[in-house]
Amino acid sequence: QVQLVESGGGLVQAGGSLRLSCAASVRTFNSYGMAWFRQAPGKEREFVARISPSGGNTYYSDSVKDRFTISRDNAKTTMSLQMNSLKPEDTAVYYCAARLGDNIYGTGNVDYWGQGTQVTVSS
Repeated sequence: QVQLVESGGGLVQAGGSLRLSCAASVRTFNSYGMAWFRQAPGKEREFVARISPSGGNTYYSDSVKDRFTISRDNAKTTMSLQMNSLKPEDTAVYYCAARLGDNIYGTGNVDYWGQGTQVTVSS
């Protein structure tokens, strides 16, 4: 069983920055594709960004491209999401996700989820 523990959420003003972190309780971390999703109240959970097991490939949703950066440190078994130029529409609960042996393409092929961390961007 893989446990994912998130941190770094909070309240920021529009235009500000936050860095989210996800710590994974697994030694073979470099075998897992990782991703960030988010879910606003009353909305479907949506894809934000993904990173391949080695960290060599990343992909972003159009809504966060050029503002967010996903990264991972396989030695520390952590994944991060650097969020810059935040907008009120970025307000959501952010979830980290893991998939054994593959990239994450959507909610349907996620093996493990974190508990979520709240990000609130004020205008």
